[in-house]
Amino acid sequence: MDSDSDDELVLHTLLSAAKDMIHARGKSSHCEKKHRKWINRDREATNELLVRDYFSHDSLYDLSRFEERFRISRNLFLRIARDLKYNYEFFQLRWDAKGKCGFTTIQKCTAILRQLTYGITADASDEYLKMSERIGRECTYLFYEYVIELYRDIYLRHPAKSDVEQLYVAHQAKYGFPGMLGSIDCTHWEWENCPNVWCHTPEPDDGNVRGLA
Repeated sequence: MDSDSDDELVLHTLLSAAKDMIHARGKSSHCEKKHRKWINRDREATNELLVRDYFSHDSLYDLSRFEERFRISRNLFLRIARDLKYNYEFFQLRWDAKGKCGFTTIQKCTAILRQLTYGITADASDEYLKMSERIGRECTYLFYEYVIELYRDIYLRHPAKSDVEQLYVAHQAKYGFPGMLGSIDCTHWEWENCPNVWCHTPEPDDGNVRGLA
């Protein structure tokens, strides 16, 4: 399967997770607001560090390291970030009433992907991205809503026959098992050397064993 196909599958999974989180958020109770001490965070310096680490032409970490840490390719990350920036004001660079620069699109998307990738809390982005828990949580919830608005007609619809056929071909090309849409359980695949069957079933006359793992 090529990188474009991988990105499509990742984006489909991402939207499914976002849909579940939106549903869960609707059921959760609102937390009591807490008054916190204001902290002067250097957002511009943090953005420069982030760009230097992952997004510049000669970034410190290469594309493979990016994908290991973000769980998506950099091309897909930038595609999502660009679509959010062009369609929603929240993901555009803004300045507050005091003239202080806000977070860039890639800072917000990085905070979101780190939460989704590692299952960390919103305030875990404070040390590296200098983003407060409140903003980190707001970014994540708006991200869920907006990616569903942007991509649901493509990735959250029921698959057509042609979609299923493409998934069959892609899965066989990558894993070597035809006719599969999800994880395999060996129930329909003739596997000559299936270890579970060899332990419990006499060898048939034709030499083929139907796996029952």
